[in-house]
Amino acid sequence: MSDYRIEDDTLGPVKVPVDALWGAQTQRSLQNFSTGEKMPLVLIKVLLQLKKASAVANEDAGAISSEKATLIVTAINQLLSLDDDQLRKDFPLVVYQTGSGTQTNMNVNEVVANMAKRLNSKVEILPNDDVNHGQSSNDIFPTAMNITAAFSIEKLENAVQHLIDKLAAKQKEFWQVVKIGRTHLQDATPITFGQEISGWKSMLEHDLRYLKELSGTLNELAIGGTAVGTGLNAAPHFAEQVAQKMSAVYGIDFTADTNKFYGLAAHSSLNVVHGAMKTLASDLIKIANDVRFLASGPRAGYGEIRIPANEPGSSIMPGKVNPTQAEAITMAAVRVIGNDVVISLAASQGNFEMNVYKPVIISTFLESATLLTGTMTNFTDLMIAGLTVNQDRMKELVDRSLMMVTALSPHIGYHASAKIAQQAQKDGSTLRQAAIQSGKVTAKQYDAWVDPVKMTGINKQQK
Repeated sequence: MSDYRIEDDTLGPVKVPVDALWGAQTQRSLQNFSTGEKMPLVLIKVLLQLKKASAVANEDAGAISSEKATLIVTAINQLLSLDDDQLRKDFPLVVYQTGSGTQTNMNVNEVVANMAKRLNSKVEILPNDDVNHGQSSNDIFPTAMNITAAFSIEKLENAVQHLIDKLAAKQKEFWQVVKIGRTHLQDATPITFGQEISGWKSMLEHDLRYLKELSGTLNELAIGGTAVGTGLNAAPHFAEQVAQKMSAVYGIDFTADTNKFYGLAAHSSLNVVHGAMKTLASDLIKIANDVRFLASGPRAGYGEIRIPANEPGSSIMPGKVNPTQAEAITMAAVRVIGNDVVISLAASQGNFEMNVYKPVIISTFLESATLLTGTMTNFTDLMIAGLTVNQDRMKELVDRSLMMVTALSPHIGYHASAKIAQQAQKDGSTLRQAAIQSGKVTAKQYDAWVDPVKMTGINKQQK
């Protein structure tokens, strides 16, 4: 028995593995494009949902028979019931293929048609004429891109909120724990650790707001534009019905009431939302760096906070603990910042009626969303949740800081205060000793004026 079968497309016969659900066009793509990662399965599943919605919409419009529509829907449900490993066997194409995603669209069309044939060989389901009816790769693929991106951003937003909630708890816990502030990596006036955390939390609250404000642009779908945006061969109200069905499946308010020429030629929504992801990535680097530097030591660094010991930190140094969750999230963030360049350049390539960098745009977008969602969740649960303070170390550094002299400035002036700080540094004495020796300040005045808690202003602020 042969290990392949012969299928035909418009270019002629093609040998296809006998057990494969795909057909001739998928096989040609496998032979012509073999480099890089596979097309994301999450996108494939969205395409399957779109094909199901399209079959029902075409049935309602009388464009295909009820018998065919029912069989297409049944075949797709069968495919969607498979686990990822099983599903991947039928969808083997790589990202770096045609820039329209046509080969992946045809992969889906062929697999659905052949699955339908296995279920009922008496009803002929054709990949182009039936499964792809009223569609073009040029509108169905960008529609799948936006839908996939939209729910990936929902997951990311949930991860951001999870970190915000955990930081809010830590902010409350450490609101009155005084520590030294730092600017330019040099000693500054005191703050509380809760205040410092509130800054991190506010950064993320802003980032979350940016994501929410921009992510709605992903809800505009290109479906119904077909080849060049004119809607040729699509049934009346087809696009609206598909958008409604996708809204019901994913719980997101999608719309097909959009400019289709824009939907095919531009991916501005993906570009701008990824820009918000890049901003989030930048802020996460700052927060993770602050945490790992404040936890540096435990004896030869800042040592102001303690982080969980999740795993041994060294293959040679016993007992070493490293800030591995901070390292993971900052590496992911760096990748996202690089990915933003990829998406920005790819989004600029909308030549005439179509952008032909679609697969790399959605693959890169999903990588960024997945990386940030996963590493942020782990950072929250495995580092921030277990973070504690070394209050003795914090007090020691506050007591030794020369910048406490700032509290004297309103009473004795900037220059006199500066001389006291400089003298303390020169002599190696405490600031209190230098202030009293200067004759400008009495011991009673120093203790009244230089109050670390009052200097933080926490009594005037809300937690």
